[in-house]
Amino acid sequence: MAENKNDREVLLSVQHLQQYFKMGHQTLKAVDDINFDIYRGEVFGLVGESGCGKTTTGRSIIRLYNITGGSVYFKGQRICAGINTYKEAIAEAKRDCRRRLAELGDKADPAKTAQLKAEYDSIVKAQKAEIESARNDQKNCNKIYARREVERLRGEYETAVSQKGADSAALAKKYKEEIRLAKKDRVMNKMQMIFQDPIASLDPRMTVREIVSEGLVIRGIRDKKYIDEQVYKVLDLVGLVPEHAGRYPHEFSGGQRQRIGIARAIVLNPELIIADEPISALDVSIQAQVINLLNDLRNRLGLTILFIAHDLSVVKYFSDRIAVMYFGKFVELASSDELFAHPLHPYTKSLLSAIPLPDPKSEKKRQRMIYNPLAEHDYSVDQPSMREVAPNHFVRCNDAEFERYQKILANGGE
Repeated sequence: MAENKNDREVLLSVQHLQQYFKMGHQTLKAVDDINFDIYRGEVFGLVGESGCGKTTTGRSIIRLYNITGGSVYFKGQRICAGINTYKEAIAEAKRDCRRRLAELGDKADPAKTAQLKAEYDSIVKAQKAEIESARNDQKNCNKIYARREVERLRGEYETAVSQKGADSAALAKKYKEEIRLAKKDRVMNKMQMIFQDPIASLDPRMTVREIVSEGLVIRGIRDKKYIDEQVYKVLDLVGLVPEHAGRYPHEFSGGQRQRIGIARAIVLNPELIIADEPISALDVSIQAQVINLLNDLRNRLGLTILFIAHDLSVVKYFSDRIAVMYFGKFVELASSDELFAHPLHPYTKSLLSAIPLPDPKSEKKRQRMIYNPLAEHDYSVDQPSMREVAPNHFVRCNDAEFERYQKILANGGE
């Protein structure tokens, strides 16, 4: 489901992501086969009602959960890998082999029987190799990233030395420290998360200085003066003052606590921020301040943001593209303007109809749409899938719905 934006770099690619949880003898499919790319510098909005799998998606991407199936790529490197898809392929091959053997019967040609078994063994071998590769990438992604960073820094050092000649003592000292840090670097340092609850996400026994600087210390930075400088710098960026560094979380308001959480997320200079409903626990006036702060940091630091929320009006203001999620699946994906101008899926229309209007007269006439999937869709024969009904506008639909949505767009969205 990639867009035709060859001039833009894909920072994060999520492919066939599955996140299942065991509930006794049953399995809860919290996230079920979703695909999307996030381009460098954009804000990707993820919306849906409570319990649809938005937060689980964010937590899976940042490796708080081990994913069940699919893959997540960050800057081209696989950082999350599930094996469920490969196991299903092996089970399907086994069923297919048994069925074809049964069709051949007891008097089957031994050569054909051997050929079928060889095909099955080949599929199993290939899928087991994929499982091994997935487990290796999942386990060693940080080591692979650190090794690449060390190689990159050594190449830069050799180039710099050749350009500066013999005067390289200070340069060698600088690169020695950077290479030491690079050996301890982790790919997850480039991805940080802002959590929904600004109270529960901060340790009440740690000062703001300790909370914000924890990532720097874990990374291996020893210079206390440098650490303090970075803490004061990010506190200033989020609208706090250096005096706040010695206080504890309980001494701050909800909005200030969320600012501390944002400071903790940006202190490592990440490239991707996963903002998990960062304003839902705040008052309306404070929500605007936090959104404006995130917007300012995005432009100033060049951040890429996965913005998870259920308030569509906020997402429209803040996001470049929006994905609508329902019961663990994407039902619609389009640019912010396109989604609001031409919503196609009934669930998207239902969400949009729930947005309150500031005008009392318009609000009085507003008609809510209730989404009932059993009444809206007939998937008894033709199953749905994500399809591109217009350039960069994807909707989950079957063949009949696909034709109907295209006609709606051809008629101007009516």
